[in-house]
Amino acid sequence: MAIVPFRRRGRSDIGRVRGDMDDVLNRFFSDVGWPFAGANEMTAWPNLDVAERENDILVKAEMPGLAPDDIDISVHGNIVSISGEKKEAEEDKKEGYYHVERSYGSFRRDVTLPTEVDPDKVNAEMKNGVLTVTLPKAEKAKTIKVKVKGQ
Repeated sequence: MAIVPFRRRGRSDIGRVRGDMDDVLNRFFSDVGWPFAGANEMTAWPNLDVAERENDILVKAEMPGLAPDDIDISVHGNIVSISGEKKEAEEDKKEGYYHVERSYGSFRRDVTLPTEVDPDKVNAEMKNGVLTVTLPKAEKAKTIKVKVKGQ
């Protein structure tokens, strides 16, 4: 059973054309086995969670099968870039594969953060296939509370 995308009434002609083109490209890339493409939609990989806390921004990324040396993180202003390569294991010529879903290749995710961070204090850790990047907010970006004085 195919999932039919919801179409809104009153959508402009340009919106319909864009939606149709998205559908065609998504089908094409999933049919040719494009790395990290879902069954009927392109998916960005790795999957990310981004949370803003009082003093920092927390980015968590699922990266099963990757070693810390396979990952590069860079920060510029309020953009954090996570890139790397998921390397294919050595091919075993003795085995005849019936079904293959694992994919390999380079990836890059650029995330625009809600505020500027202090690049000198960024910390990254990998545990159980989850990369956690803690990005402390820049001093000028931290929220301050102002007490209102009465008469």
